[in-house]
Amino acid sequence: MRKVRFQAFGHENVIGEHPTTLEITTESSLTKQGTCIIGVKANQTLDALDDVHRSLASKETTRIILKMTAGNFEEIVTGWGSSGLTYSNSTSMVARKSSFECGRTLMVRADKAASDLPRSFIEQLKNPDTVLDCELTFFTEA
Repeated sequence: MRKVRFQAFGHENVIGEHPTTLEITTESSLTKQGTCIIGVKANQTLDALDDVHRSLASKETTRIILKMTAGNFEEIVTGWGSSGLTYSNSTSMVARKSSFECGRTLMVRADKAASDLPRSFIEQLKNPDTVLDCELTFFTEA
């Protein structure tokens, strides 16, 4: 099992209505068209994760858990690794309900997308002063 902790921040344009994806980005700006983006100014990127994390993510038996805390709210998104996950993107990490893979994909077959998060959690993330504490856990199931 391996863990990575990082932070992102809320933004006034967080909408959290995308039905199939959830994204955290290093970008500082956000338009209302980014309906999957729930955190900006992240201090962690996929391409900066070490080889151990990349190796774990490339296994279909690896469960990937994203725990997010904002204010008094905590949300957990669980998905899976896949052989096509490259973790090559330096800007975004995307949890996907589908099995689509690209350099931005953090996990596939996720159990939640942005629209599945409670509206109270999304409202908290509309505040630019909100710190989104994140913890990624990677573990391979037998």
